[in-house]
Amino acid sequence: MPCRSRLRLCSFFLAFAATATAVTAKAQETSPDTSVATVKVTTTRDPVDKSYRKMIKGMERFEREHAYAPAASLRFQLLPRTPDVNMAGITLRLAGDTLSVKVPVEPDNSFVLPRNEQLLREDAAVLANRKTSSMTWRATIVTPGLPPGTRRLGDMRLECRVGVEAGLVSNSSPLFGWLSNALTSADDVCTSPNGNYLFFAERPLFAVRLRAGARSETLPFHFLYAGGGLPRAELPFCDCQVLLDRTYYVPLWDKAWPDDTLVEFEYMNDLPEAQP
Repeated sequence: MPCRSRLRLCSFFLAFAATATAVTAKAQETSPDTSVATVKVTTTRDPVDKSYRKMIKGMERFEREHAYAPAASLRFQLLPRTPDVNMAGITLRLAGDTLSVKVPVEPDNSFVLPRNEQLLREDAAVLANRKTSSMTWRATIVTPGLPPGTRRLGDMRLECRVGVEAGLVSNSSPLFGWLSNALTSADDVCTSPNGNYLFFAERPLFAVRLRAGARSETLPFHFLYAGGGLPRAELPFCDCQVLLDRTYYVPLWDKAWPDDTLVEFEYMNDLPEAQP
């Protein structure tokens, strides 16, 4: 891509990101402190707490459809949803009516859920020592040994199925299009062009490409930044709120791209410096 075109796109994105930051700052001025919440075992739960039963169903779906990513394992991961949340030192536990079990959390805020029949019977919640509305949750399925800066499409197809089955996406506005009433199951969301399951890259994105053998295709702009046109009023409801520059879609539904397709990332900080 010519340098001048790259600069125009970068300028557009920076303006878009600045607007998103302003909306977030405005929301914070009228919001209570979201630093640390005290968690107790109780039958009255925050509606955005994650359901242990649903997350176990996601794990079971991973086992049933492991063929999408036969060399990968499943972890879950916590990501920041608001800019003020402290992601260091997060603790996690399963809280039922009579039993509470700690879940070890790795430094990257990923974790594996243990299976506990008593907690399943008690319809336990998965709770963190942060307000859950300040974080987003995702399944993480990564085949080992991939080239740096790439992902595998089959892994992502399974991530979508597990994530939707587990109830991890927490976009809370009824106006959000990609989880409309017509698309509520994993079979719908992950196999339809209208499903638009969001993924998060490690760093701010400039471009995403698909590569399968000799075939290569750069994804269009509307596959980046939550579609590139999220209304201001909707931003606080999206779990992409603080990670907007890292969000992207991939065509999970397009069977013309096999599971071994590589998804290649070009990051903003990979761009060459502008010439005088």
